[in-house]
Amino acid sequence: MPTNFDTVIDRRNTGTLKWGRYENRDILPLWVADMDFAAPDVVLDAIRARLDHGVLGYSAPHPGINESILAYLKRDHQIDAESESIHWLPGLVPAKSMACRAVGQPGEGVIIQTPVYPPFFQVHKDAEMRLIRVPLGRNDATNGSWAIDFDALEASVTPDTRVFLFCNPHNPVGRAWSEQDVRRIADFCLRHHLLLVSDEIHCDLILDPTIRHFSAARLEGPIRKNLIVLMAASKTYNLPGLSLAFALIPDASLRIKFKAAGGKLIPELNPLSYHATQAAFDHAEPWRQDLLSYLRANRDYLQSYLAEHIPQIKMALPLEATYLAWLDPRELAIERPQPFFEAAGVGLSEGADFGAPGFLRLNFGCPRSTLEEALNRMKNALAARK
Repeated sequence: MPTNFDTVIDRRNTGTLKWGRYENRDILPLWVADMDFAAPDVVLDAIRARLDHGVLGYSAPHPGINESILAYLKRDHQIDAESESIHWLPGLVPAKSMACRAVGQPGEGVIIQTPVYPPFFQVHKDAEMRLIRVPLGRNDATNGSWAIDFDALEASVTPDTRVFLFCNPHNPVGRAWSEQDVRRIADFCLRHHLLLVSDEIHCDLILDPTIRHFSAARLEGPIRKNLIVLMAASKTYNLPGLSLAFALIPDASLRIKFKAAGGKLIPELNPLSYHATQAAFDHAEPWRQDLLSYLRANRDYLQSYLAEHIPQIKMALPLEATYLAWLDPRELAIERPQPFFEAAGVGLSEGADFGAPGFLRLNFGCPRSTLEEALNRMKNALAARK
C-alpha cells in the first residue's frame, strides 16, 4: 500500500529544531531541510529491534552494514567501491571540515560555489584556510537556469588553493549536475591540484525522472587520489536527528590524513543510527519511490501556485532534485522578504545565509495541506500590503 504523506504529524513540543524555532507562535516552518514525514516503517522497526537488545554501549559498524552500503552504491549509482573506502561519520558538515584540515594549511584557499548550503561558508575556518566564493552562473539558453560558471572558476583559483567543495545535487538551486559537469569539475581539480570534496547527500532525491545522479565516485583515473564523496541516508529517509553519514575515500593515504584530521573531536556513533541506515538502504526503496512521487506533485503545485497567484516570485527551474525550492522575490520590492513572510505566518530560510541576500528557500517536504496553507498566507499578506 502506498505511503500516505498527507498525514499531518504534530511535531510541536517534541524538541525539534524545525518547529521549535516558532514554539507557541502560529508560523509554519518551511525552513531547515528536514521533512514533516515519519521515517519508513522498516527503519523504525529496525530501531525497535536494536532497542529490544537492551544494551546501548559504545558502537562500531556491525557485520553486514558495509556490504549493504556497497550493494546500494552499485545498485542505485553504478559505483564500484571497496569496504575499506567507507569511513563512518556523524554528519557531512564535520566531514567537510576534516577534509580541509587533512590537506590545507592556514591561509590556503577553499573554493565554494554560491549560493550554497550555509555550512559551506564555515568549514574552512577549522583549518584557518581562506574562502574563495565563486558565484554560479545563469544559462540564457535555458531561461536563466542556474549553471556552473567554469570561466569564473578559472579566474578565481589561485596557486595556493587546495580544496574544492562541490554540492551535487545542489542545495539550494535544485540542480542535479550532469555527468559532463562532474567530469569538467574533476578536470578542473586535477589541473589545479585540488582535493575534490563532493557533498551528495541529496543524491537519492532526484525529482526529474529523466535524470540519473552522476556521482563523483564513478570517476576513474588520477582524480581518485584526491577525491572524497560524502553521502547519507538522512535526507532521503528523514533521519537527520540520528546523525550518521559516510565518506567514500578511494585513496588509502588520503583516508589516513582524513581520519587523523578528526582528532579527538569525532565521537563514537549512535548504535541505532547504523541499524536505521542499513534498513533504509536495504528495504525502504518502495517508500522512497512513494516519497519522490509526492515531492514531485508538491513541487509542481508550488510552481503552478506561484505562477498563478504570486508571479513576482520566481522559482529556480529546473528543480531537478531535493525538496527545496530557491525563490527570487525581488520583483516584490520588499526590503526584507524573510521577516515579511515570517510575520505573515510562514517561516522560510533567509537567502543571505546562502550567500544571496534577497532570495528565499522554501522546504516543500511537508503534507500538501501545510504547503497550501503556507502559500495562501503568503498570497494574503501580499494582497493586504497593496
